[in-house]
Amino acid sequence: MERGGTEQPKNVFLLGPDERNFALMQELEHLAPYRLHPLLDKETLMYGDTGLEQLLADAQERIENFPEPVHAIVGYWDFPVSSMVPILATQNGLPGPSLEAVVKCEHKFWSRLVQREVTDAHPSFAIVDLDNPETPPGMRFPVWLKPVKSYSSDLAFKANDSEELRARVADIRDGIGDVGRAFDFLLSKLELPPEIEETGGMACLAEETVRGEQITTEGYVHGGRAHVYGIVDSVCYPDTSSFLRFQYPSGVPEQVQNRATQISQDVIEHIGLDDSTFNIEFFWDTESDALNVLEINPRLSQSHAPLFELVDGLPNHQAMVQLSVGEKPTLPDRGGRQRVAAKWFQRVFQDAFVTATPSEADLARVREEVPGATVDIIAEPGHRLSELPAQDSYSYELFAVYLGAEDEEDLRGKFDRCIELLPFTLDEA
Repeated sequence: MERGGTEQPKNVFLLGPDERNFALMQELEHLAPYRLHPLLDKETLMYGDTGLEQLLADAQERIENFPEPVHAIVGYWDFPVSSMVPILATQNGLPGPSLEAVVKCEHKFWSRLVQREVTDAHPSFAIVDLDNPETPPGMRFPVWLKPVKSYSSDLAFKANDSEELRARVADIRDGIGDVGRAFDFLLSKLELPPEIEETGGMACLAEETVRGEQITTEGYVHGGRAHVYGIVDSVCYPDTSSFLRFQYPSGVPEQVQNRATQISQDVIEHIGLDDSTFNIEFFWDTESDALNVLEINPRLSQSHAPLFELVDGLPNHQAMVQLSVGEKPTLPDRGGRQRVAAKWFQRVFQDAFVTATPSEADLARVREEVPGATVDIIAEPGHRLSELPAQDSYSYELFAVYLGAEDEEDLRGKFDRCIELLPFTLDEA
C-alpha cells in the first residue's frame, strides 16, 4: 500500500466502537492513510431500546452530514451491527457484503439449509413449533434449542427429553420478541425461499447435540474467494458449554485444520458472501474424527483480535478495514511478541448479588505482576449477575483477561495468578 505524502486519508466509519477495539485499530500501522470515525455508540446499538429502522436512519443521517467523502463502513459486533453494515454500505455505494448473504449466515435455519447443499459437516436440524412444541421426527436427544437469530448464546438451551424440550421452547417463546421482530424487519427487505418466508425471524431451531473440541476458523472473502488466516481453539469449562478460554494458534492436528479450512471456503463461497470477514465455529469429535459446523458469523470475532495482535503482530481488524475500501487484505503471520495467546473467562454458575469487584489498586497489581495482561471487569457491584447483558444461558462472567505467553503452561499460570489478584464479593442469598 502506498504511503505517499499527498495521499488523502480515507474516512472509515465504525459502528459502535468500544474502547479496547478502537485503540487496537488506531494503533495499526497500516491505518496511516485512514481516519476512523465512531458511528453511533455500542450501548445504543447493542443494548438500547431503539428499533433497527431508527438505528439505520440515525446512522445514515450522520453519514450524510459528514462534511468529507465517506469511504467505508465497518463493524465487528453481532446483530444488529452485522446486518447494518451491508445495508449502509449499499445505500452509500460502498464496498461490502450483500444483505442476503449476511442473513443467510445469521438465520440459523437458512444457514443450515445452505450448508446442506455443499457439505454433510453439520448436525441434524429441524424447526420446532413455538406454540405446539413436539420432538422432530427421528431426532435423538439430547438436542440444542435456540432461536433462528440470537446473540452471545442467549436463549440457547439443551434438552434431554421431550418434557425438557417443551419447557425450554416456552422460555425461548417468552424471550424471542426483541431480536426476532428486528430480524423480521430485515427479512422483509429480501426475496426469501418458501421455507424461510414461512419460518420468519421468530422461530425455534432444534439440532442434535454434537460433541468434541471446538475450533473457530477466522477468514475473509475477497473477489468471491474465501481465505482462512487463522484457527482458534475454544475451550469450555469441564462438562459445560460455557467458554473457559479462546486460544491461538490452534493445537488441533494439521489435517483437521486443513479440513475445517476447506469446509469454510466451500460454505462461504456457496453462500455468496463477499468483501467481508467471517468466522465459522466447529466441533471436532476426536473419536470419530467428524467435523460439524456449529455457527457461521459474517464478521470477525472481536474477542480474537487481541490474540492475533499478540501472536501475529496485528489484530485481524486489518482485514476488515482493507476489505471495506476494496483492498485485498495483507495479514502478517507469527510476527508478534508471543508464541501463544488466549482470552480467559472467569465465570460462576449460580446467580448472585455482586457486592464488590476488583479495585483500581487490584488492577494495577495485575499489570505489575502479570505484564501485558489486559483485564475487562464484567460484573458490576450493586447488581445481580443475571442482570448482565450478553451472557450464555448457563453461566455468569465475572471478568475476562487477554494474556500472551511462551507456551500453554505459562498461560495457565498467568490466568491463575489473575484470579488470585482480582477479588469479587458475591452474595448468593
